[in-house]
Amino acid sequence: MQQQTAVMAPYGDWHSPVDAELVASHDGHPEYVGTVGEEVWWTAPRPGEGGRRALIRRRTDGAEVPVLAPPWNVRSKVMGYGGMPWAAVDRASGGPLVVFVHFADQRLYVHEPDAGAGAAPRPLTPLSAVGEGLRWADPVLLPERGEVWCVLEEFTGAGPTDVRRVIAAVPLDGSAAEDRAAVRELTDDGHRFLSGPRLSPDGRRAAWIVWDHPRMPWDGTEVMLADVAQDGSFTGARAVLGGPEESVAQIEWAEDGALLAATDRTGWWNLHRLQPPEAAGERAMAGRPVELCPREEEFGGPLWKLGHRWFAPLTGGLIAVLHGRGAAALGILDPRTGDLADVPGPWTEWEPTLAVNGTRVVGVAASPHSGHEVVELDVCTGRSRVIGSAHSDPVDPAYYPRPEARTFTGPDGGEIHAQLYPPHHPGHTAPDGELPPYVIWAHGGPTGRAPLVLDLEIAYFTSRGIGVAEVNYGGSTGYGRAYRERLREQWGVVDVQDCAAVAGALADEGIADRARLAIRGGSAGGWTAAASLTATDLYACATVSYPILDLVSWATGGTHDFESRYTESLVGPLDEVADRYRERSPLHRADRVGSPFVLLQGLDDTICPPEQCERFLEAVSGRGVPHAYLTFEGEGHGFRRADTMIRALEAELSLYIQTFGLIRSDVPTLELLKSAVPNSTGGAS
Repeated sequence: MQQQTAVMAPYGDWHSPVDAELVASHDGHPEYVGTVGEEVWWTAPRPGEGGRRALIRRRTDGAEVPVLAPPWNVRSKVMGYGGMPWAAVDRASGGPLVVFVHFADQRLYVHEPDAGAGAAPRPLTPLSAVGEGLRWADPVLLPERGEVWCVLEEFTGAGPTDVRRVIAAVPLDGSAAEDRAAVRELTDDGHRFLSGPRLSPDGRRAAWIVWDHPRMPWDGTEVMLADVAQDGSFTGARAVLGGPEESVAQIEWAEDGALLAATDRTGWWNLHRLQPPEAAGERAMAGRPVELCPREEEFGGPLWKLGHRWFAPLTGGLIAVLHGRGAAALGILDPRTGDLADVPGPWTEWEPTLAVNGTRVVGVAASPHSGHEVVELDVCTGRSRVIGSAHSDPVDPAYYPRPEARTFTGPDGGEIHAQLYPPHHPGHTAPDGELPPYVIWAHGGPTGRAPLVLDLEIAYFTSRGIGVAEVNYGGSTGYGRAYRERLREQWGVVDVQDCAAVAGALADEGIADRARLAIRGGSAGGWTAAASLTATDLYACATVSYPILDLVSWATGGTHDFESRYTESLVGPLDEVADRYRERSPLHRADRVGSPFVLLQGLDDTICPPEQCERFLEAVSGRGVPHAYLTFEGEGHGFRRADTMIRALEAELSLYIQTFGLIRSDVPTLELLKSAVPNSTGGAS
């Protein structure tokens, strides 16, 4: 960009080339990486194609080509958030064979992409008229057995918690496409939740992770081990690791038959090794788990999606690991010595989707200055390179924010981790003495974390002169179990207080304009944003997306099965602290809302249904609080369609324009009404 003279303009009034259409077109990132022979495959977002997930293959000549044309959408709904939706093998002849989940009907399909133009995916599993049908995830493709083994989620009734989960074997010949009885169940339904199986190198043992209500997988899980009989059945299943207060996030087999596990038994998700049986026929793993690299860092994370991989064993005994404190760097661990060497390169944040082929490691990585890319590391040479979804700057990077990691002090004297994105524009400066508006971003989960990476949605605001602060409040991952436990029974208190502490500190330090502070969040972050409006008058307005607003209804059948007992750890057992559920819920504190807000809601959301928003609006009705309610048909929990994201982002900016007294005309004016009449048209009410 050519040097230009900075034009003075008030914060929030700066002109920016980062518009909502640009942000929407770059939303999402590669996910679920795997190797198929010498090729690398992954799923990729397509916001302009109705939000579908495409399956992409990188050929050995470097070409990136889709495995499936529209409308095929490779995405699972298991546990509401999905999981690994595909598996493929490279056959000696005939090219790759792939099995995948199609989002529209959640059936498993098999496809031979190199079989010719007339080849089409064939269904492997039947439809079900019961509840929400049959769902599949975390597949293991075993063509030598003529089967694919994966997690089956089967609804047994119309209710969201009428569900069972097992590991099942599906024949590749298509015989189960019309006959549910052809699906062979490998486990019983003795556990509410489980991951897909991991087969030992000799194929004689299978291991998987299980947990049960009311625990979430970051509270406590167990590792199950079973022998695999000649006919493929599992025998002698027994627990070998984990428990109610120990979270095992991932397991894999080492070359020598040892079982590797990322477990937080020491207070941090560190990597451990369970020795293989010393003699053939021994059923138990030998001895206690051995910690391979003791550190106050995380080598794992919250298992929101089945198939997340934070580590992957390499040929020769080394292990590719993601590790860090508040971040995730890629390193190579020597389990014999405990030595850990980080991979050089510009990437500072790696996603939990590692794959290996021999001594090659493939993952998805980003930095504060680049978006998510598919990156390959050659362990032998130490060279890393981008091989897919290469980042390219859609605008001059001079318009990107310049983030800063900060640690603040909370009301209890503890640490609060956050990332600041001050207003930044190469061609604008603000008048002397003026302080910028700031928006506090509360991440979802709440057991999750906001990563420090380039996000054009943040640049959308900072390049207009509006600062952003992402708060990794107490309960966030990346800082050890004790930091996660700060939120135990304190949801709606600690998260709200931590966000307010950061906002207040920014004002006290002269970084932000105290009169122009806002808060926004989606899902659990939407809860925090809404709860903040009822707990403090610190914020001038709020953007609340697909939120939890009523704890009682959410805990009594108002959400999906996976999170239906989540509130027992976040708030407490409902039958013991019923008053607490009501006292903290924004729905029952609506009389305290005095600041403008906008509600954004997908009409197909089964995790946070629109019913909660509608009841909240009724409670606010007649109080004279300016607000808008935008609903979006075809959207679930989180927005994936380009037109939805454009409308939502422009509505949010319009809220700030009106509340902060900004002068802009580059987005449609959001009508803020003072009545509350819910609608389902995608417009304001």
